[in-house]
Amino acid sequence: MSTFSIFLVLITIVCFLLIVVIMVQNPKGGGLSSSLGGSTQMGGVQKTTDFLDKSTWTLSIVLISLILLSSLSFTGTLSDSDSKIIDNTEATVPATPAPTQPAVPVTPAPAK
Repeated sequence: MSTFSIFLVLITIVCFLLIVVIMVQNPKGGGLSSSLGGSTQMGGVQKTTDFLDKSTWTLSIVLISLILLSSLSFTGTLSDSDSKIIDNTEATVPATPAPTQPAVPVTPAPAK
């Protein structure tokens, strides 16, 4: 399994987790926060909101980092000079022929 494939699997997992965490949140006070009851329970609503907020930021930072690292592992270097696409296009471009001079029309000599 290549490094890029590993990054692709990790990015997919982080995206799924980020979707779940965002869907659990409710900006109007509902969601998981309201289902836990009042502040008398262990942790309370405020702790759940803080956890969901921190987990959203953490997962988004991890996602951006994985995307940047996967782009580096895709080419193998920091530059695009080793790109196979560039090599293929240079090989398929035919050499341009030298420009030819247009034929000069020959005018017939006047009859005597």
